[in-house]
Amino acid sequence: MQVFVRDNNVEQALRVLKKKMQREGVFREMKRRRFYEKPSEQAARQKKNEAVRWFRKAARKKAIFDGLIVAPRKKPSQDANGKRKPRHAGAQILSH
Repeated sequence: MQVFVRDNNVEQALRVLKKKMQREGVFREMKRRRFYEKPSEQAARQKKNEAVRWFRKAARKKAIFDGLIVAPRKKPSQDANGKRKPRHAGAQILSH
């Protein structure tokens, strides 16, 4: 990670560094590593986080279905050359 100091403005460089570290998750990682965590506790934490993610995803899908929020727009699929793939209603030919 690199931050340049311009015009001897160290305060601004420190702010930029802190923002970059925050974005990378360095502070979260330092907080998590402050104390030893048993592997069983790590697994339990990961399982809990996955359950939270699953619950949020289910709640978001239900809200979209109920019309409470608008579904995000899907990006058009593209092939390797950057061209849009046609969306056919019929059967697609699969090549292996």
